[in-house]
Amino acid sequence: MAKTAYKNYLNTLSEISKAITSELYLEDVLKLIVTLTANVMKAKICALWLLDEKTKQLKIRATQSMSSEYLKERSIKLGEGIVGLVAKEKKPLVIPDVLKDSKYKEKKLAQKEGLISMLSVPMMVKRKVIGVVNCYTTIAYKFTKSDMDLLSVIANQAAVAIENTELMVKTRIIQEELETRKRVEKAKGILMKEQGLPEDEAYNLIRRSSMDRRLSMKDIAEAIILSSELRKKP
Repeated sequence: MAKTAYKNYLNTLSEISKAITSELYLEDVLKLIVTLTANVMKAKICALWLLDEKTKQLKIRATQSMSSEYLKERSIKLGEGIVGLVAKEKKPLVIPDVLKDSKYKEKKLAQKEGLISMLSVPMMVKRKVIGVVNCYTTIAYKFTKSDMDLLSVIANQAAVAIENTELMVKTRIIQEELETRKRVEKAKGILMKEQGLPEDEAYNLIRRSSMDRRLSMKDIAEAIILSSELRKKP
């Protein structure tokens, strides 16, 4: 690998690492990843597809392409086409000419965009595949092992970023649920003590108030707690 190219590869990996550990929203991180990748790979289009575990379909989540045709929402089944095949087999795949490959499904779009060669790699976290990253060129190009290695590293970094974000979201939801439960329990206790209500009636009162006022149960519970605290003040 040429010295300049190697330096560009390292700079790209460094920028992606910074993005992953930053406080950017996931959409911005993924857009940055595909943009940097397209630049260093000298690709016309770089696209990131994510796998939906429930439907077993892959959908485009990020691309640096400005083409309205390419940006249209599309889905591919696991095992279908190049993207589906790479996700299913968890192995990179090089297509010298997408217009001549029987496995490539979107030949009309490729012809319109002038796409020729393609490199597709799975996004892996440990042994789990969560998506696929594709790079396309507009000239016949023989992707090297260095190209494949670079894109695989980038794809796996993107996978880690997605997994970390989803984990943070799940953690935040769990924390919010626990906090809501604590506040509702406290408010329920106040209603039971101050109004002499049985436990189920106290809970139902909070729930009905939440529905009637279109507020969360946590908001209603906090209002009950605050009101009780204010009444206790001299």
